Amino acid sequence: MSAPPPVSDHPLRLDVWLDVACLCKTRSEAQRAVKGGKVEVNGERPKQNREVKPGDTVTLTRPLGRKQVVRVLGTCEQHLPKADAKALLFEDITPPPTPEEQAFQQLLKDTRPRGPVISPDKRERRELRRLKGRA
Repeated sequence: MSAPPPVSDHPLRLDVWLDVACLCKTRSEAQRAVKGGKVEVNGERPKQNREVKPGDTVTLTRPLGRKQVVRVLGTCEQHLPKADAKALLFEDITPPPTPEEQAFQQLLKDTRPRGPVISPDKRERRELRRLKGRA
């Protein structure tokens, strides 16, 4: 059994840190998030090569406008298991949602279509074209 990779206080590129800390699935996804303005470091929009260090605050915009706020505790260049990354690399300081945000999330959840979307097969498409007069 090998020893866990060392967690350090040295600065590390933002896109690498987001990937290693398991906040993004891949480094390229982290780069897209940073380029797309979905990530802020200490209240500023960074570039993906910006270095983060312990004490920095990183804000990520998640789907449906949710914000996740984390404080950097350490850096590591090697991947860690998700539970270890959460314990060693960052602290989640996201404030709890307000009642209005909870109601909005519930509304979005209730209006989402249920079940799989079924597209017509070849025969059904031909029948639809015939009914619309485009045969």
